[in-house]
Amino acid sequence: MSTTIGNLVDRVFREYLEPADSLESYSYLTGGISDSATTLGYANDMFSVEEEDALDAGTIIEVGQELMFSTALNTVTNEITVVRGARGTTATAHSAGDLIKVSPTFSRKAVFDAVSDQIENLYPTLFAVETKSITAKTGINVLDGATDNYLIAPVKAISQYTDFDAGQDSTISQFRGVSVELVDLPNPFTYTDENGASQTVTYSSGPNKVNAMQSYGITAGKTIYVSFKKKFVTVTSEANTLSSIGLENEYEPIIMAGVAAQLVAGKDIPSLTTNYITEQIRVQNMPIGSSNSIRNSLLQYQQLLIQQARKDLRARFPEPVSFNSITYPSV
Repeated sequence: MSTTIGNLVDRVFREYLEPADSLESYSYLTGGISDSATTLGYANDMFSVEEEDALDAGTIIEVGQELMFSTALNTVTNEITVVRGARGTTATAHSAGDLIKVSPTFSRKAVFDAVSDQIENLYPTLFAVETKSITAKTGINVLDGATDNYLIAPVKAISQYTDFDAGQDSTISQFRGVSVELVDLPNPFTYTDENGASQTVTYSSGPNKVNAMQSYGITAGKTIYVSFKKKFVTVTSEANTLSSIGLENEYEPIIMAGVAAQLVAGKDIPSLTTNYITEQIRVQNMPIGSSNSIRNSLLQYQQLLIQQARKDLRARFPEPVSFNSITYPSV
């Protein structure tokens, strides 16, 4: 399983877009380059004479997520002169050993963007779940965590009581259901905390709101464990972990199938890649043939995985009940 978005991008290439016997040309950087360098060294033993000829002026090459235009090739010094940040990509520093791809069928930037699109489009069909430990207050609790503006609604709330009525053993603890309400506040939001200090919460990305929670039927000072339905956090880089985005392991195949369908739609892809994707779908016992295009078969497979994931969410988190604008989550 993947741990980062970069791992997930690699898995899409490995399982759908780049067969093991793909004929795409590869080499690697023999030295690191800055984001402003216009010459890069390559390992010539990775290219045939024909592939080196193809690297001459006008060729698109890729390093990481950056695309570059080749303007000149020196086969004596094994250097390529390039124009950086081609086709809307961003020039960044690269390290020795980073792969160089020549005229890639699917650019890494395109796959990364498709992964980001697929994650964003999972909601509201699927959602992330985050459990927070919150101390009950007489008023509202302003939620100011780094991604708390992505919270949508409580799906479960319980509290551990450690004190009871007179005559009962106060050392015994038990968990009881608590009713809570999530309130949308303007972004930014300024309030006075329990110490009398002024606090301002501001979010520059994600949903344009600040969230606050109000609890009912519980004494102030008690700890409440609230599980929230949450939008998937926006992907910003390949270094983002799946857990920080809110993705569970079983969502990976859903995203990969969606990315493959998104990228092959309307594209004349190599027959080798076509056959490779076909075999991957057949492994999952999904129909494919003259009556089903590769894209449609991928989308059918994705929908099947989404239905299974939704059943799991409904089993773990039954829909809460609302009465007079107060949410009574499941326990």
